[in-house]
Amino acid sequence: MQTNANIFAFLLIITGFIAVRSQDIPPFLKICHRNDPNLNECVKQSVNSLRPYLKTGIPELQIPPCEPLQVPQIEISQAVGPISIRSIYTDIEVQGGTNFILKSVKVDVDKDRVRLKLYLPHLEMTARYNMNGKILLLPINGNGLARGNFTDIDVVATVQGERYKSRKTGEIHYRVIDFYVDFDVGDANINLDNLFNGDNTLSNAMNLFLNDNWKIVAAEIKPALENTVADIFKTFSNKIYSKFPLDTLLPP
Repeated sequence: MQTNANIFAFLLIITGFIAVRSQDIPPFLKICHRNDPNLNECVKQSVNSLRPYLKTGIPELQIPPCEPLQVPQIEISQAVGPISIRSIYTDIEVQGGTNFILKSVKVDVDKDRVRLKLYLPHLEMTARYNMNGKILLLPINGNGLARGNFTDIDVVATVQGERYKSRKTGEIHYRVIDFYVDFDVGDANINLDNLFNGDNTLSNAMNLFLNDNWKIVAAEIKPALENTVADIFKTFSNKIYSKFPLDTLLPP
């Protein structure tokens, strides 16, 4: 559910540095050239070479520590269909993101597009939440600690960019304009503390209901999650891309 946003948030880190190359960038980054006939495999190896550095972060690329991955805030407002809810999640921490398996990468240089397939064995999430609305006609409200465990997560993400001439450098740069994602979570378990002003009977019943129906809830709020994550993704990635011309990020 809301925690799938954190899966997406982790994706933006992977795609954000997927092609960053320069003599000014740390030497542990594997250089790939856009005319390389084995570009996809090169990029995949490059991402995998960064795995040991993700836990502590990469200051040179403005990539924060990923264990835990920290997301300041995610807001969801859903008012269509059987779920009408407004929720805000703050102080979000996700454990397990650096254990991702990058199954495949497809870079389309001509179309400025990157497609990724990933597998995440297990994610654990904690966050502060504030929620009010209805889920499948049942009222829900509360604020407190949210905890979630998610396993066997398959993700397919497509990053669409465009080229533009920077007024600052006078050179061609790259920026992300759209982010599309499709995910499949094998199993999920969540718990929301302090629902219904601490009424244990109602709180336990709602948490049981959410865990029994998490796939339905996730499907309903997925569009709202995607829009939220797209904004986070574009802001984060473009901070990196704006620093370097395209020929530096992905040389011929």
